[in-house]
Amino acid sequence: MVETMNRIEGQTAYAEGKVAKTIEHQTAKMPSDIFLWTALSTMGVALFLQMSGKRHRGLLLGQLAAPILILGLYNKLVKVAGSDSTEQDFA
Repeated sequence: MVETMNRIEGQTAYAEGKVAKTIEHQTAKMPSDIFLWTALSTMGVALFLQMSGKRHRGLLLGQLAAPILILGLYNKLVKVAGSDSTEQDFA
């Protein structure tokens, strides 16, 4: 895959690929709160499972909270500084 470079305000910017553009376009539609509430719910269910004796299932769900929060950060970055700021149209 060949990346193209654009000059914007004296900085070098790399154009995003088709997959990244599609992901950014779709995730920008989602409110950031979804990721936060999903992670908190996951932690709550994990705590419940731990307390009810299903330790392994609780650990699995507890470990999912961090990736969900990271996806939320990605979502926020896309909204604030995504490739939409360098390109006018979505192709």
